[in-house]
Amino acid sequence: MVKSPKVYIRDPGLTHALLGIETQEDLLGHPVVGGSWEGFCIENLIAAAPRGTEASFCRSSAGAEIDLVLKLPRGQIWGIEIKRTTSPKVTRGFHIAAEELDVSERILVYADEKDVPGQGGVRAMPLIGALARLSSE
Repeated sequence: MVKSPKVYIRDPGLTHALLGIETQEDLLGHPVVGGSWEGFCIENLIAAAPRGTEASFCRSSAGAEIDLVLKLPRGQIWGIEIKRTTSPKVTRGFHIAAEELDVSERILVYADEKDVPGQGGVRAMPLIGALARLSSE
């Protein structure tokens, strides 16, 4: 497993302004919409995490990856996948990486309003639900 930093523009408004995206309709039709959503979610999840949490992105040499790995101060490791979809599903690579890292929480943050139990111990939830779980740790 390769643990590495990933670069995000922390302010999605700045990203949208630089790209000339002025309306929600413009954003939804732009190829940056997924990356913008991912960056927005990651920024908020890191802000909600307990002080002392280490954040990283993990990708194996075989391509298995997790968008956000959080090592909480008590040693728990959370694997968080982020998808700009209303149909929650993680890839096989997420499960492989989660097994290799021995994550204790598997979360899929997606663009809907319901908590949905998923396969392989993954819980799909809206960003607000993930923020609430993380801030209660």
